[in-house]
Amino acid sequence: MRQPSLPVPLFERLPSALGLGFVPVIGVLLAITAWSSWYTVPSDSVAVLQRFGKYQAEVPPGLHFKIPFGVDTATILPVKRQLKQEFGFYTEGATNPDQHSENPREESPMVTGDLNAVLVEWVVQYRISEPFKFLFAMRTPGATLRDVSESVMREAVGDRTVDEVITIGRQEIEAEALAGMQKLAASYGMGVSVDQVQLKNVNPPAPVQGSFNAVNQAQQEKEKLINEARRDYNKVIPLAVGEKDQRIREAEGYRLKRINEAEGDVSRFNAVFAQYQKAPDVTQRRLYLEAMQAVLPAVQNKVVVDEDMKGILPLLNLGQKQAPALEAKP
Repeated sequence: MRQPSLPVPLFERLPSALGLGFVPVIGVLLAITAWSSWYTVPSDSVAVLQRFGKYQAEVPPGLHFKIPFGVDTATILPVKRQLKQEFGFYTEGATNPDQHSENPREESPMVTGDLNAVLVEWVVQYRISEPFKFLFAMRTPGATLRDVSESVMREAVGDRTVDEVITIGRQEIEAEALAGMQKLAASYGMGVSVDQVQLKNVNPPAPVQGSFNAVNQAQQEKEKLINEARRDYNKVIPLAVGEKDQRIREAEGYRLKRINEAEGDVSRFNAVFAQYQKAPDVTQRRLYLEAMQAVLPAVQNKVVVDEDMKGILPLLNLGQKQAPALEAKP
């Protein structure tokens, strides 16, 4: 006969039951451990590694491992990417949580130095230059930078008239605001580098928008007329100056020519006079021959009469169109 089986005691069944139940749990724990023990840092970022909240190191881009279950935490910061903050407006789909505020329209109204109201919209572009300071020097560096930017911009706008803010003073405001933000960011130790401040739209309030547009149109027309006058001036004046210089150079050349000719004539006369004093007859004869040499080639017909001939009546045919010339020997 088969003996009846006795029941297995509980303490003998417990290890096998626990072993079968812990297999899935251990597998899940191992999967979670493997998944949370590695992380990837993008090429434009660095990771700040903390262990139990204490700073450890800055981790470069690439694949890295850490102690899981919250022992190590890695905060990724885009240090090589240029970030921006928008004031007075916002762009849809922004990934930077500090890019715009909850109520951007409240940042836009400002008062100028001549107590006029304007609506100012601007953009601040910055980079995270020191990750350690950005995370640990102050609690909310992005919000602090927004407050600094708004304070500096209101000061720059308040030092100028409404016409300067809307028209000719925009570049000066951008440069002044940039310098002020850089100075405050460095003094606060925020770990950011402000690269650029750009004014987008600067408009008067809606009730006076039409009047300001008319003033701006008049100023633009004024500038246009001034530019046209300068263009005509630059076209006519240089031409007149060039003609003046040309006339002056021509007169100077003619003066030098006349002076040189006069000096040459004086030198030639003095030389001839010196020879005349030495031999007056010879010099007189020479001058006569030179004069005849210059005059006679222009005479076409010549009649030479010997002065020693006696009793001959010279007969000239005066009916011809061109009468022959008579030349007597000296």
